[in-house]
Amino acid sequence: MNQAVEHHCDLLIIGSGAAGLSLALKLANHCQIIVLSKGPVAEGSTMYAQGGIAAVFDEDDSIDSHVQDTMEAGAGLCEKAAVEFTASNAKKALEWLINFGVPFDQERDPHGGSRFHLTREGGHSHRRILHAADATGAAVQTTLVDAVRQHPNIHLFERYNAVDLIKSRQHKKKVLGAYVWNRNREHVEVIRSRFVALATGGASKVYQYTSNPDVSSGDGIAMAWRAGCRVANMEFNQFHPTCLYHPQARNFLITEALRGEGAYLKHADGTRFMPKFDERAELAPRDIVARAIDYEMKRLGADCMYLDISHKSADFIVKHFPTIYRKCRSLGIDITREPIPVVPAAHYSCGGVMTDFNACTDLDNLYAIGEVAYTGLHGANRMASNSLLECVVFAHAAAEHIQSRLTQDEREENIAPWDESKVGNSDEEVVIQHNWHELRLFMWDYVGIVRTNKRLERAMRRIELLKQEIQEYYANFRVSNNLLELRNLVTVAELIVRCAMERKESRGLHYNLDYPEQVDNPTPTILTP
Repeated sequence: MNQAVEHHCDLLIIGSGAAGLSLALKLANHCQIIVLSKGPVAEGSTMYAQGGIAAVFDEDDSIDSHVQDTMEAGAGLCEKAAVEFTASNAKKALEWLINFGVPFDQERDPHGGSRFHLTREGGHSHRRILHAADATGAAVQTTLVDAVRQHPNIHLFERYNAVDLIKSRQHKKKVLGAYVWNRNREHVEVIRSRFVALATGGASKVYQYTSNPDVSSGDGIAMAWRAGCRVANMEFNQFHPTCLYHPQARNFLITEALRGEGAYLKHADGTRFMPKFDERAELAPRDIVARAIDYEMKRLGADCMYLDISHKSADFIVKHFPTIYRKCRSLGIDITREPIPVVPAAHYSCGGVMTDFNACTDLDNLYAIGEVAYTGLHGANRMASNSLLECVVFAHAAAEHIQSRLTQDEREENIAPWDESKVGNSDEEVVIQHNWHELRLFMWDYVGIVRTNKRLERAMRRIELLKQEIQEYYANFRVSNNLLELRNLVTVAELIVRCAMERKESRGLHYNLDYPEQVDNPTPTILTP
C-alpha cells in the first residue's frame, strides 16, 4: 500500500511554458512555489513557437496601431479593453525578458550603435516583432528554465499530471490545491497550496492533425470546467494550412514563407487548385488556404494535398529553406525535385477559461494564464506574435495580484487523501487507445476547418457515448497518463462542439456552411457549468 504523500506551497503553477515560468520568476523572492510539468520541463508549445513577440519599440509605431491591428485580426470579437491592456503592457513585459537574457536578434542602428531587429508578420501594419531567428519560443523557454532551476524557492516537479483541483468543503468557490499523479512513482499525491495557477496551454490534441506537442490536451480547461469555472469562445481553433504529412513527421510545420517565395499547392496529378478559391491564389490568408485544402481533401477523399517549389533552382531552395530541406530529405523527400505532402493542422486555441485582467477565474485563489485562458485578447482569430506576449503580460498581472494577498491569514482545512481502495489496474489499455483515435478522427472530420449543423450533431452523439465509456473506465481503474488526457480531451471536445452549435454565423476561424454570413452584433460564446 502506497503511503499518502502531501506537499505544501504558497503557489502551485500547473504548466511550465512561458506563462507558468514567468509567473514563478516574478514571485519567487516572495513565496514558496511548486511548478508542475507533465513531461520534461521544456516540452510545451512555447518551445516550438517559431515567430516572435509583438511590442511597440519603433518611434514610427504606436500602441493605438497595435490595438487596431489586433482588433481587425480578431474579426470583430476582441474585447477592446483587453487588447489595450495587453498592448500597453507589452514593452514592459519584453524589457523584463531582455533583462533575463533572452537573446533577441539585434542590428546596427544609423548612429553606429545596436538596436533590436524588428520584423513584421501577417496582420501587423508596422515592424514590431522581436525575435530570436526563427526559434523565439526556444530562446524564451531555455532562458526562463535556466533561471527557474537556479532559484531556491522554485521547486520543479517534472513528469507530474494534475488530476483535479481540490475545492473547500466550507467555501464552495475556493480552491485549496490539486490532486496530482506522480508519473515517476505511478501514485496520486496531494499538493496543498494557497494559490493555484493554470498555465497548461491549449487543447489542439483533440484533433487528428496538430502542430502542437503531445502535452496539449486541454487539461487546465477541463479541470477548471469540472471545478465550476466558465469557459468562452472554444469554437475558435486556429488551423495552420501546411503541416508535413508523413507517418514519421509529427507536428512539423511547413512555413508560409514557402508560398511567399512562389510554391504552388497541387493535387496528386500536379494540377493547381488555389486560383479557383481566391484571386490571390497561394498568397490568400491562412484561413482561406486551410479551407481550400480541406475542401479538396474531403471532395476527393484524399489523405493530403501537395506543396511544390521544385520549379525554383535547387540552390535557391536549399539556401532559403535549409531546415525544411534537411527534414524532408531525412524522410526521403527531395523538395528540389518533388512536391511536399501537406495537410492543415490544428494550431492554437483562441478560447479558454474566463479571467479578468488579474488573471483571476470564477473560483477564489485560482488563476489562469496563457493559452488556457480566455482574456478577450484574441477574439475570433489569433494575430501572429500576440500569443507569447499574452503569456508574459498576464503572468505579471497575476503575480502582482497574488503578491498583494500573500500576507492574508488562511485557516487550514483537512484534505482527504486520494482513495484508490476500490479500483484495480487496467486490464485493457487498448480501450483507451481506440477511444483516443476515434475522438481525434471525428473531431477532425466533423468539427474541423469547415462545419455544418449535421456534422456538429453527429460529433455530439459520439462524444456522449465516449463520455460514458471513459467515465466508467475512470471509476474502475487506476489513473494513467493516457486515461487522464483522454478524460480531459473528451471534456474539451464537448465544450468546442457546444460553443460551435451556439454560434449561428461564420466568423474568423469558425466556418459553418449552414450559416455562411456574419451577424451584426457578435458576442463571445460563454458556457457556464
